[in-house]
Amino acid sequence: MRAVLAGDVERYAELVRKYRDRYARFAARMLGSSDAAEDAIQDAFVRAYDQLAQCNEPDKFVGWFFLILRNRCFAERRKSKDRVSLDAAQAVEAVERTDRDMETAERRRTLQLALLELTSEQREVFVLKHIEGMSYGEIAERLGTSVPSLKMRMHRAYDRLREQLRDRT
Repeated sequence: MRAVLAGDVERYAELVRKYRDRYARFAARMLGSSDAAEDAIQDAFVRAYDQLAQCNEPDKFVGWFFLILRNRCFAERRKSKDRVSLDAAQAVEAVERTDRDMETAERRRTLQLALLELTSEQREVFVLKHIEGMSYGEIAERLGTSVPSLKMRMHRAYDRLREQLRDRT
């Protein structure tokens, strides 16, 4: 990051390669569509590049970039009225499909559909905690919020997921 800020703009491609896949997974889970996630991640990298001078702490590029992507995902969710189609959920699952058995695939599909019913804030904390494997402390630092606030969001997400899964089984 420091090299990019010093004028070696070609090195920005290294940052894109290093972080793209991880954040594409996050965006796909937040938006429920691999196509929407691809658009969001590309837009976020372009925005980050355009605003590099605003990154006050180059060593914290990852957190700064994450906030840009997060805001882009939230804006996209608002645009789509916080609803995602069944087709979108299936598209995300299709990208992740491997040779697992049908029962596991059905459980994953059911969970993905239930995740799409969460609010953006609930889905975000759930994805960061359970899919990205971050601790509450890491999530709180990244989002600029408190651990108790995150735990409350997670509690509400669990309640809503339980309700959604109960209705689907």
